[in-house]
Amino acid sequence: QVQLVESGGGLVQPGGSLRLSCAASGFTMDYYTIGWFRQAPGKEREGVSCISNSDGPTHYADSVKGRFTISRDNAKNTVYLQMNSLRPEDTAVYYCARDRLVPCTLIVSIYDDWGQGTQDTVSS
Repeated sequence: QVQLVESGGGLVQPGGSLRLSCAASGFTMDYYTIGWFRQAPGKEREGVSCISNSDGPTHYADSVKGRFTISRDNAKNTVYLQMNSLRPEDTAVYYCARDRLVPCTLIVSIYDDWGQGTQDTVSS
């Protein structure tokens, strides 16, 4: 059974950091494109970052470039999103998802399987 589980969310002050994890079961993550998305209250879900299979190309939304970094740990079957210099506008539920399309894309509708999400709140 394919499963994606996000963790690492929480409350952080502006300028702080969080590292999100997306752990997979039921499949080998390295064979798939993995994307990170977020959805703030009252807004549509948007793409944040993605990494193509076999440590292929990565892609970032303009709003997070230079602040967020996506990476894989194949031994742990996990993809991470390191988020630095966090801003209040980064507050959202963050989701990971998988797809086979390469190079990866931040188009929400492309992705087939999703995790349940983890809440990140940036506030003083």
